[in-house]
Amino acid sequence: MTDTFKTVSDIIKKRRTVKPAKMNGMLVPDQQVMELLALGDMAPTHKHTEPWRFIVFSKDKVKKFVYSHAELYKSVSGESFNNDKYEKIIAYGNNVSHIIVTVMKRDAEERVPEIEEICSVAAAIENILIGATSLGIASFWSTGGMTHKNEFKKFLDLNDKDIVIGILYLGYTDFAYESKRVIPINEKIKWNK
Repeated sequence: MTDTFKTVSDIIKKRRTVKPAKMNGMLVPDQQVMELLALGDMAPTHKHTEPWRFIVFSKDKVKKFVYSHAELYKSVSGESFNNDKYEKIIAYGNNVSHIIVTVMKRDAEERVPEIEEICSVAAAIENILIGATSLGIASFWSTGGMTHKNEFKKFLDLNDKDIVIGILYLGYTDFAYESKRVIPINEKIKWNK
């Protein structure tokens, strides 16, 4: 095993989900976020469609975004509106440094199947999360709330064929998290020799 493999392996094994409520409000330097986005930009892509797009909110725009997100949730919920969920969405802005909405921008010519572009964006997100872990930055990849609603796409001024893959919340945490898997790896592998 090379030193590089061990370093990368250790970082991947340390990557954990940290909910925004467990972040401490310290700000991540914008330059580091830009470096993380550059890692995302290195994800695999079929036919070089490079379908990932990142909408970044920082500083006072974080609180504006979570409030708008919550208000959008409230406006489309109707009778299923849950005030606790509304407040939770707003509270996500209390302790995070940056929010990155990750979008799959569909290739205009649709040269590759949609699933391949979704997978490319997911790979870009994982690059960002691993990079964040290597810098001691906590992260949370959310797919809840309004993420997959058409109203959210309109709010973000996206095209009909674009898909929000998730919202990334970045910050720092004072809590230590350990790797945890509940299904043994040998139960997830069918190895043909």
